[in-house]
Amino acid sequence: MDYYQTLGVAKGASQDEIKKAYRKLAVKYHPDKNKGDKAAEEKFKKISEAYAVLSDTEKRKQYDTFGDTGFHQRYSQEDIFRGFDLNDILNQFGFGGATFRTSGGFRTAGGGTGGFEDLFSGGAFGGGGCRGGSCRPQPQPTKGEDRTYEITITLEDVLNGAEKTISLRQNDGQVKNISVKIPRGIEAGKRLRLSGKGAPSPNGGPPGDLFLKINIAPHPVFTREGSNLIMEKKIPFSQACLGTKIEVQTLEGKTFKVKVPAGVQQESKLRLKGHGLPDGPRGRRGDILVQIAVQIPKKLSREQKKAVKSLAEVGL
Repeated sequence: MDYYQTLGVAKGASQDEIKKAYRKLAVKYHPDKNKGDKAAEEKFKKISEAYAVLSDTEKRKQYDTFGDTGFHQRYSQEDIFRGFDLNDILNQFGFGGATFRTSGGFRTAGGGTGGFEDLFSGGAFGGGGCRGGSCRPQPQPTKGEDRTYEITITLEDVLNGAEKTISLRQNDGQVKNISVKIPRGIEAGKRLRLSGKGAPSPNGGPPGDLFLKINIAPHPVFTREGSNLIMEKKIPFSQACLGTKIEVQTLEGKTFKVKVPAGVQQESKLRLKGHGLPDGPRGRRGDILVQIAVQIPKKLSREQKKAVKSLAEVGL
């Protein structure tokens, strides 16, 4: 459950706001005022659990850091209520003691927390006979730290998928080799999660996770644009005017002849459909886009100058 929502306060609420919210709800759902009302009793348990966490600086910090699920993986019910004296708190609110369930119904508790075993399912308050908040929280098994490892792959790996072996140095200095499957179509910056391959727990909890951040090495021919591959082809001015055919080699080594239409313009793009990268592990392949670059020579021979002058005379 969301403790903030249970108390009806914002996540950034002050301790005073949290205390006021709990007091208001405790007045409403206190068992003395709702004898025999199971729903009210259950609500009283929930708001008391929420207050036990949010009124404790360390527990609240852990709850905000790990969220509801992560927090309850680290804290049992006994941990939540350990050191939390509900009777003392309710006395501060002017209730004059709380009630707890016995075999004969409800009766008033004169102080301490030992009487709440039955009401809160097996000693959640005070835990194991502790009284008056005298127990200190016991360290709980915590998950080991997550680790991040950067791995560089090629466009060919993106096209086909790959299996890589990475070497990780452990805390004891030894090197551990881990095999990693790289899915087809993966993008740069994506992270792959390897559960349980992170740092070991310092006190017997589960190990952390390993996150692999994907980098893609530059390719000598292609650049990537989503699932499309962009390449540049330079042609002379005469071929741009008259049209031609050029050879295009795909990432996997196939060669195609692509027609360049007469009058093609600088930076025009010709499309070779279905020979780009896959759009995800099972997606269709994108295209190869051939960007035309018209070459203009820096130096001309005497014959070339004469030819260009002739073209200029006829309007080219």
